[in-house]
Amino acid sequence: MSDLYLNYKGTLFPNMSTSVEDLAFVENEFQVLDDDIFNVTYPKSGTTWMIDILSLILKNGDPTWNKTVPNWDRAPWVETLGFAQKLKLCKEHPRLFTSHLPRHIFMKTFEDSKAKESRGVVLYTRLSYTPEYTVIYTIRDPKDTAVSLYYFSKMSAFYKDMESIDDCLKDYLFGNIPYGSWFNHVKGWMKMMGKDNFMFHTYEDLQRDLRGSVIKICTFLGKELDDKEIDSVVGNVSFKNMKENNMSNFTLLPTGYMDHEKSPFMRKGIVGDWKNHFTVTQNEYFDKIYKAEMQDFSVKFPWDTSINQ
Repeated sequence: MSDLYLNYKGTLFPNMSTSVEDLAFVENEFQVLDDDIFNVTYPKSGTTWMIDILSLILKNGDPTWNKTVPNWDRAPWVETLGFAQKLKLCKEHPRLFTSHLPRHIFMKTFEDSKAKESRGVVLYTRLSYTPEYTVIYTIRDPKDTAVSLYYFSKMSAFYKDMESIDDCLKDYLFGNIPYGSWFNHVKGWMKMMGKDNFMFHTYEDLQRDLRGSVIKICTFLGKELDDKEIDSVVGNVSFKNMKENNMSNFTLLPTGYMDHEKSPFMRKGIVGDWKNHFTVTQNEYFDKIYKAEMQDFSVKFPWDTSINQ
């Protein structure tokens, strides 16, 4: 294992961004409030995009918060160094948090909030009883996620530099990277499907119909935004605007953490970039592993059609 990583209950984490003590605090001591909102993703699946979307929705489309406060302060990562202290500074309510944690080591108090299961599969509709914590889980085509992680490893001190796409896939497909296996992450979190406080959607949904996705998220959160406010959310989270917003693009971090000269954090923001990187052999191998891992998984994603042909 690289010195860059620590192992917590079988999952790797970057040493630069967390510690065993921080992870144990989150798992065992972090007290979840009933109106907390959790933006959960596997790395490079639209995390930053969703932070800005949720920040704007909570402020009724007003971009001031997004343009004046770094995203890591608007929606702190729960597994980062010193989170217990950062938690004391969270004055906004509802509190907005971000996490890449796999479901099996998420906070134990998470199960003790007032969450109730709905009687059917409800993805976008909140019921009218007492507010409860919510989880918005964004999933991205794992091939595009792998490519994005490859470039991220080039510019980020948190990850081992993956020398080639082939090198990346060897670690990625078997979970030998921070936050573990994409397959286990998705299958773990999707066990919440059917609970009214859980919403999942895909990065591809956001790309295909951003405005429609924003409206669905508003409905899920019980936020009523008018057309002008929704337009503001959509406009401010365009790739161009976020790439130019220093509060969103991570250029405020020292180069010792992220070197944007090697690769910009916000690189392309597109669907299907894996086609520009995978060889035929790599793609066939990826599909073989994907089919084996997801063969008993009932939910179908937009990319499943091409993989299962």
